[in-house]
Amino acid sequence: MISIRRATERDIQALSAKLLGLLEDETSQVYRDNVAKFGIPSEVVRKAFSEKALLEATASGKSTFYLALENRREIVGFAQMVQKDAKTVELDRIVVFLEYARKGIGTRILNKVVRDTRLVKADAIIVNAGKDETHARRFYERNGFSAVKEEVVEYPWGSKVTLVTYRLRLGHGRETKADEKPAPRC
Repeated sequence: MISIRRATERDIQALSAKLLGLLEDETSQVYRDNVAKFGIPSEVVRKAFSEKALLEATASGKSTFYLALENRREIVGFAQMVQKDAKTVELDRIVVFLEYARKGIGTRILNKVVRDTRLVKADAIIVNAGKDETHARRFYERNGFSAVKEEVVEYPWGSKVTLVTYRLRLGHGRETKADEKPAPRC
């Protein structure tokens, strides 16, 4: 059984340990999606996923982590939400580990983020996806996000990527596509 919840400090420590462990394996999805795909130096990714960095992000009050847990123990996916301003929240990342992909878990995490974002009275959720990340882009589009901007970003380590910014407008009191319950899987 998969459950979705806000991460506690202990959860974040476990998440960091899992991510750092997966980064040791250059064939893992986490390594491929965060180091190889964008040419990000592995030490930069390790620092970003360190327990210290994740806990500091949460302690700042602007970042919230959500976990998808199997049987309330094993982390099978997560999301990080960042409060940009009073009206806008950024979905900084949403990850479902490969062995659990395509089972509706990402949609369930997104639904929880949308519900919580409504509680803080934000008007919109934004998210960036690489232009070449067709799977991620289709996911956001299927869940009611609209592309609002495309730009080339150059990172300090020299690589460039074209990012597409998506926005989900939250009409308070109205359901959006991301609020819908996923269809049962056959």
